[in-house]
Amino acid sequence: MTLGEAEVGSTVVVTKIDGDGAYRRRLMDMGITKGTELFIRKVAPLGDPVEITVRGYELSVRKNDAQCVQVNVR
Repeated sequence: MTLGEAEVGSTVVVTKIDGDGAYRRRLMDMGITKGTELFIRKVAPLGDPVEITVRGYELSVRKNDAQCVQVNVR
């Protein structure tokens, strides 16, 4: 499942980040790395962006970016 498909209020663990090198690097610079726990806080009314809690701070991620992050529900 991808981050964009995760349910609001769930905690997920990152298993893989898809995309080219610079794109993956940008996501990893935001703290989204393999093995990191993410809490899905809320989703905007039209589905974009997704607000998550990662490493103790809130982060809004565009739906296109969220589709590149593979996760497992914890």
